[in-house]
Amino acid sequence: MPIPEIIEQRRSIKKFTDRAVSREEIETLLDAAILAPNHRLTRPWHFYVLGPESRYAYGLALGERKARKLPDPAAGRTLRDTVAAQHRELPGMIAVSIAQNENLETREEDYAAAMMAIENLALTAVAMGLGTHIKTGGAMADAASRAAVGVGDGERIVAIVNVGEPAELPGPKKQKSATAFTTWRP
Repeated sequence: MPIPEIIEQRRSIKKFTDRAVSREEIETLLDAAILAPNHRLTRPWHFYVLGPESRYAYGLALGERKARKLPDPAAGRTLRDTVAAQHRELPGMIAVSIAQNENLETREEDYAAAMMAIENLALTAVAMGLGTHIKTGGAMADAASRAAVGVGDGERIVAIVNVGEPAELPGPKKQKSATAFTTWRP
């Protein structure tokens, strides 16, 4: 499949089939990820492949964050438990982290490299008939989330990548042309 077609077909997959993602498939995704450009060849990334119990623990942490926003404690507990169970059932889940370099410029370059690695992973998944859902945000810094993943001090979780065989493929979202974001300078 040509690269532009793979890029066009990449979507955030919300529902996966029950088919497990094999260790070999995960390794293929990670082998593609580490081919990402990285300034000074720092190879800043670390990948945590989460099994069912780690996914469940991460889901509990995420569910707890969501539950705190609800006024009803019983509804919050139900939501927390539902989110935890959903994460346990995911076919695959990879946490991507980077070491927090003391040099601000290097830290920014390492973050960018990790995101490029994640894109390599996501595009390779499409080529393999798999799908991904890349998650970022406040949960990445949450102490319970970090404990579930197993990251150490001095590491930052960049993203969580859910991976599996898509149960359904969402249609393309309407995009503006690249010209809407482009300025040509003399």
